[in-house]
Amino acid sequence: MWSPEGMSRRAALAGLLALSACGLTPVYGPGGAGRRLFGQIRPRDPDTFEEFAFNRRLAERLGPDSDARFELDYRMNIGVVAQAITPDEVTTRYSLNGTADFALKDRAGAVLTQGRVSSFTSYSTTGTTIATLSAEADARQRLAHMLADQVVTRLLAASDKLPT
Repeated sequence: MWSPEGMSRRAALAGLLALSACGLTPVYGPGGAGRRLFGQIRPRDPDTFEEFAFNRRLAERLGPDSDARFELDYRMNIGVVAQAITPDEVTTRYSLNGTADFALKDRAGAVLTQGRVSSFTSYSTTGTTIATLSAEADARQRLAHMLADQVVTRLLAASDKLPT
């Protein structure tokens, strides 16, 4: 008899077999390259609200930096663009466009990997002043988290080429 649960197990098993046949291993699995980065990266000290959110997200994904062997230098740029303007020239929606340039360095300061990531989010200004300020802060935090997630993905992709 067919059941959705049985199909899910079969699909998962087929996917696992397909991945193992092509030589891929889970990044956080046994022997995965991501294990080498956990607790090993210390981001630079934050200066802004967005950088604090960025660092917090890095710590959530990569663990606390108590035994850090690598330094992560980064620069975030966030631009604000009016998206929805009424006929009375009142802006009711803003877009936040962000980039983060990053460089992972060893203790001697040599760059091991570097890159740039970008993303965007938006927020509405149609509520009260407090609601608008709250929506903007939330959008800035979301953008910082998205940028941090992309940096982590890039670092994990490069982790097999990093010194052990």
